[in-house]
Amino acid sequence: MLPTARWRDLAVAGTILATAGLSAPLGLAAEPIRIGTFLSVTGPASFLGDPELKTLQMYVEKINAGGGVLGRKVELVHYDDAGDAKKAQTDVKRLISSDNVDVIVGGSTTGTTMAVVPLVEKAGIPMISLAGAAAIVEPVKKWVFKTPHTDRMACAKIFEDMEKRGLKKIGMISGTDGFGKSMQDECKSLVAAYGIQILADETYGPKDTDMTPQLTKIKNTVGVQAVLNPGFGQGPAIVTRNFKQLGIEVPLYQSHGVASKKFIELAGDAAEGVRLPAAGLVVADKLAAADPQKAVCLSYMQAYEKAFGSAVSTFGGHAYDGLQIALAAISRAGSTDKAKVRDEIEKTSGYIGTGGIVNLSATDHMGLDLSAFHMIEIRGGDWTIVN
Repeated sequence: MLPTARWRDLAVAGTILATAGLSAPLGLAAEPIRIGTFLSVTGPASFLGDPELKTLQMYVEKINAGGGVLGRKVELVHYDDAGDAKKAQTDVKRLISSDNVDVIVGGSTTGTTMAVVPLVEKAGIPMISLAGAAAIVEPVKKWVFKTPHTDRMACAKIFEDMEKRGLKKIGMISGTDGFGKSMQDECKSLVAAYGIQILADETYGPKDTDMTPQLTKIKNTVGVQAVLNPGFGQGPAIVTRNFKQLGIEVPLYQSHGVASKKFIELAGDAAEGVRLPAAGLVVADKLAAADPQKAVCLSYMQAYEKAFGSAVSTFGGHAYDGLQIALAAISRAGSTDKAKVRDEIEKTSGYIGTGGIVNLSATDHMGLDLSAFHMIEIRGGDWTIVN
């Protein structure tokens, strides 16, 4: 495995290729290393899939320009599942049986990821998901890993912050999508440990455009000291706007599923004061100089913004980390033998990425702890770190 310092060098350079042990120049007959991906580039989860695909394309191009990996070009084989679980299954079947990919980096959502887990497990192909639910890696699946923090971790980080503020009685309004339902369940499983009571518990569907009735019930519930919204996509932005329109004055918490400037744009002025847990990437310029993530996050942020003219999100960062971990494992394995690559992914240690410092193991296929999360608050249309 690579030492922490070396991981940092590789990440800042934005490529794994320099230490891959190039065995032949590009352009010879060596088969390319095929990275398969299925992402929600269009549809309701496009705010996830779009930056993820752009990130993968940008870094595959950089890696090939620098010499590839193991003397071989890297080829990205991509399908857009549009957030549809059945299409994701079709796409992954093609990646495995027709495209003969060596490793899969995707999908964007919990629903699409969970739909294909049985396929990758049966085929014996390593997959690094970019989705949030703890269920993706708990219990551990032999061939499945993930880069984002889990929804359970998000609940814990939020409840820690509520404890510090003396907030013990809350209302919840959750999305009924795969992520929202999963985080709702995870938060409910943790409240007792933090001495928190859920006094109101409402939900909304992915196509709902007005959450005023649910929020009105929460507002009229006596004793509510804060509101938590597990969800992602446009739903949380609508909740945030309705929250302000109703004049609800208690603190509002969102999930890490909205850690994108797009959320601030959609929610507008109503986002002021909203708190949520997020990776260091969204506050890269505000991290302490000694923070080991700072250089990595700034390097990725500057490359992405220069290439695409838009702000980074943690979602593109998840794809960056997934690609780096996968290619480093292939480099260490010295081949694209799937079993060897899987084993090397599992041995990942000290990788400094946009999501935190990753230490994978046979019992942990995510490799992050709560220290990888920052509690942030939206002030003046931008992120601030809560101390």
